[in-house]
Amino acid sequence: MNARKFARLGVPQGEAMRQAGTAVRNARSFGIPKRDIPQLITAVVENPANHLQDELFGDLAAAIMMHEQTQPRFKPRQEPAPFQIWGENLDENSIKQMKNAAQLPVSVRGALMPDAHLGYGLPIGGVLAVRNAVIPYAVGVDIACRMKMSVLNLSPHTLRGEQKRLANAIEYETRFGIGANFRKGERRNHPVMEADWGVTAVTKRLRDKAWAQLGTSGSGNHFVEFGILTILNSELGLPAGEYLALLSHSGSRGAGATVANHYSKLAMDLRPELPKELRHLAWLDLKSDPGREYWAAMQLMGQYAAANHACIHQHVVKALNAKVLLDVENHHNFAWQEQHDGETVIVHRKGATPAGAGVLGIIPGSMGAPGFVVRGLGNEASLQSAAHGAGRRMSRKKAKQSFTWSEVKKFLRERDVTLLSAGLDEVPMAYKDIHEVMAAQADLVETMARFDPKLVKMAPAGERPED
Repeated sequence: MNARKFARLGVPQGEAMRQAGTAVRNARSFGIPKRDIPQLITAVVENPANHLQDELFGDLAAAIMMHEQTQPRFKPRQEPAPFQIWGENLDENSIKQMKNAAQLPVSVRGALMPDAHLGYGLPIGGVLAVRNAVIPYAVGVDIACRMKMSVLNLSPHTLRGEQKRLANAIEYETRFGIGANFRKGERRNHPVMEADWGVTAVTKRLRDKAWAQLGTSGSGNHFVEFGILTILNSELGLPAGEYLALLSHSGSRGAGATVANHYSKLAMDLRPELPKELRHLAWLDLKSDPGREYWAAMQLMGQYAAANHACIHQHVVKALNAKVLLDVENHHNFAWQEQHDGETVIVHRKGATPAGAGVLGIIPGSMGAPGFVVRGLGNEASLQSAAHGAGRRMSRKKAKQSFTWSEVKKFLRERDVTLLSAGLDEVPMAYKDIHEVMAAQADLVETMARFDPKLVKMAPAGERPED
């Protein structure tokens, strides 16, 4: 038997692995059949104390016990951290992930939004407050994924009369897809590129890649679209009525993904004691160098994601020779230091929108359903959070298997939506009913305006999702 087979049986690296090899050789010399040995080793791994006196496996048992004594042990909270759920008939896997997060010794309190579905570690739609720590996978792979809306001084009738001009502005002024970037002569300029990218060794080497991708839109559920914004409450900053608006959804692109992957792996390596179901919830102590590094890198990715949207909107608006009447934007997939229940905590909102009292945010539906500009009600039960969208009701794979483009085109045509490009995994029918989601969180946000998408562009079919 080799080291890989021993590892599969649960034998730890090091001295225990060496003793396992000796035990196998001794067992074979005693005439024990080869096929019986794995079962014997498994028995020792599961209960080493019962085999300390065993002539063949005693040394292996002692080595395993020594390893266990020197390794940190996972100690969950005595009582799971409390969390409240919004919405009905949520995906059981997302609820299970939230229950897992509630066991973490650093967890304080959580919430699960009505758009919840399965994610890595923390579910999409999961909100988690912790003490003195940050969890990379609870922030998300696409750090600081963001929504931005620009309300323009162009008539809503431009959508019909000058659709080609609007489409060209999107097609020419941003890029879609994995690795999408601008050539050196086309690169966008923004003060974020003069920020300190040397805050960590990881971000230092990402500056050029980030600059090439500045102003691009990526893949997955990321989009740039024009639509009609119906303002329902003039407190938003404009008189009630209909306006032409530009809406985008994307994050920190390849740079953010690299930061996320590096520190997620580091966190897991530093928490070997975590059971399998909690592995993706490994945290970094904010008093440690890795924790401080990730926090600094996350902040930089937040600035970069905001700059990314700023460049998209600036160039599209300029191409149209238009002016911006109103701007609304917000992060999700981020961690904030906040005060809750009388103490300072780190609040992770993975696919959740900040909804503090009076805070504006954008909650999109899908390419065929409306989104909403909302104002937070500051509900403490949800850690002042709300859903970040409709939320998927089926996986990408299931969506591709369930629908055809002829069905989708008919669906969009009935809603007067023109689709420039997208994959079948992003069709509207793959998402929950946004109206039900909004109704489920009426105590979290109030609706200020409704946005109906009319001209939509996403990454072409075949692109791997980044979200």
